[in-house]
Amino acid sequence: MAGLERRTLLKGMGGLTALGASAGALTLFNTPDREQDPADCQATDVSESDKRLIYSNWPEYIDEDEDGYVSTLTQFEKDTGIKVTYTADVNDNNEFFAKVSNQLGSCSSSKRDLFALTDWMAARMIQVGWIQKLDASKVPNLHNNIIESLKSPEWDKKREYSAPWQSGLTGIAYNKSKVGEVKSFAELVSRKDLKGRVSLLSEMRDTMGFMLLIDGADPENFTEAQWQVAIDRLAKARNDGQFRSFTGNDYVQDLAAGNVVACEAWSGDIANAGDENLVWLPPEEGIMIWADNMLVPNLARHQANAEKWIDYYYEPEVAAKLAAYNSYICPVKGGQAAMEKVDPEQVDNELIFPSEQTLSQTHRFMALDEAEMRTYEGDFADVTGA
Repeated sequence: MAGLERRTLLKGMGGLTALGASAGALTLFNTPDREQDPADCQATDVSESDKRLIYSNWPEYIDEDEDGYVSTLTQFEKDTGIKVTYTADVNDNNEFFAKVSNQLGSCSSSKRDLFALTDWMAARMIQVGWIQKLDASKVPNLHNNIIESLKSPEWDKKREYSAPWQSGLTGIAYNKSKVGEVKSFAELVSRKDLKGRVSLLSEMRDTMGFMLLIDGADPENFTEAQWQVAIDRLAKARNDGQFRSFTGNDYVQDLAAGNVVACEAWSGDIANAGDENLVWLPPEEGIMIWADNMLVPNLARHQANAEKWIDYYYEPEVAAKLAAYNSYICPVKGGQAAMEKVDPEQVDNELIFPSEQTLSQTHRFMALDEAEMRTYEGDFADVTGA
């Protein structure tokens, strides 16, 4: 299987000046004038007469037909008669926001029925009224089978608007053929033998979560002073030349090629890279955890078809097949039992079915209000040049 490339587009270290980066972040998240009422921004649902579904997701995030194996997508089309246009064009949460914000912010069609975004961006879009409420009667599997740890996020307590596609862990990866073990995030940002050969993720919440953890701060409840210490540490390491890039999609290729010898990494990417020299491990400071969520945008014309898709992927055996392919956390109760038939070797895979001990080491990033979001995204963009 190809290495998963799921969450961000390569940003690099160049580009905008610090002022320009901040200004871009401020513009991106300043949305009050574009708030909508989802009830007033609906399209006629033509699902019954038009058996189609248009879905935007992250790259390399779904199983594929191969050597007699029938993918979950192909099976869905066979079972329902719905033709799915599946596009891997969600390369980065911010980038995708910019791609659809003019349409959704003006109650115009995004020409999509479904897309998947990470927790914080899903929350943002729900908050500004760009997402349609799901018909609970059409997604019974979602409500019956979602695992407890994902059931009631603060931003969608009853899962009325969202359904996790997959969840995952953020930690460290290194190339054991190029460098000795890297055990902590502090080492990533300070070890001299790694200088210039480290990449961090361009997802602010992942990277800054670890920067906060280095100094013992809680990513879910930190102060302005703690944030300043963390961002200053990141800026110093960048200015000292510790990092090759702030990246996403192609860090696995750089790691395998030796351009980068250690990096911040998502669990499933390394599990599926097919390279025994690449090692993923939880940093000594702890693990960041996240989920990508399926959302039906305003003016979607095939919402009932999207709900059939969501319900289908919350069938335990379907969920197990998907998780066996991409090695991310399965969001579906019964998935582990179903894995006995799908792929017995994966039943005890901690990356798919993490134990309570593993989950006890995980952290989420604090929910941010509009002002905090603009400030922290701007600070991070100033450092990374995003």
